[in-house]
Amino acid sequence: MEAMLNAENITFRYDDESDRYALNGVSMNIKKGEFVAVLGANGCGKSTLAKHFNAILLPEKGTVTVEGMDTANDDYLYDIRQKVGMVFQNPDNQIVATVVEEDVAFALENLGVPSDEIRSRIDQSMEMAGIYKYREKAPHKLSGGQKQRVAIAGVIAMNPDCLILDEATAMLDPIGRDKVMHTIHTLNKKYGITVAAITHYMEEAAQADRVVVMSHGKIVMEGTPKEVFSQTERVRSLNLDVPQAAELRDELVKAGLDLPEGIIDTEECAQALYALLTEGSNAQ
Repeated sequence: MEAMLNAENITFRYDDESDRYALNGVSMNIKKGEFVAVLGANGCGKSTLAKHFNAILLPEKGTVTVEGMDTANDDYLYDIRQKVGMVFQNPDNQIVATVVEEDVAFALENLGVPSDEIRSRIDQSMEMAGIYKYREKAPHKLSGGQKQRVAIAGVIAMNPDCLILDEATAMLDPIGRDKVMHTIHTLNKKYGITVAAITHYMEEAAQADRVVVMSHGKIVMEGTPKEVFSQTERVRSLNLDVPQAAELRDELVKAGLDLPEGIIDTEECAQALYALLTEGSNAQ
């Protein structure tokens, strides 16, 4: 599968005089259509990495490419920003208009997109983001999750190939978080948009195709959610939680129940417990 985003041995410091690197020799590849979750404790470099993927930041050493375009080449900057849309933690920082559909249209109008095309693109993006019915509402009257989906609609109106979510659900309640993640998964699975999600929520990461764990500016773990989260002690040693289902499985095993390894979501845990209880019942 063709690479969407590629980082090759990149380093970055916020202070050129400092010995502390926010990124220290990071290499990472994200394929087209893939959903990758990037995890790590505060200060590990994950948000810094995210900002490299649409040329907000440029590496001190190494290279970052977007569909083969080097982010350090100014000639590609416009195309890169079109290919890679970024959604930040606070939706209020991305909402600029007083009506939802006007906000979604804002960037397109600034780019001089023809008005008939603007209409079709904002309608489509609002449908994709699940906020079409709020199109005539004032954004400040919406919930946090609804605002974040407005911000997402504004980004996908640009027809990006990739979405970077920089802790985009961090300020939302559980219901808002679930709705936003449902939108993101729909964009990924139904429309083929590549997703790189920087997150603190392990349940979100457990639904990704691949998980990357960072610590002190380096990638220290990488694999499928099962491969990463089955190493519960190592994940905890990096000051991270594990999905609640994995934590419950570990506690039940300590209590003497024979449960399989690699349980990372609620449904898997329930099925394993049901199988164990059924087996016990049949044995009697």
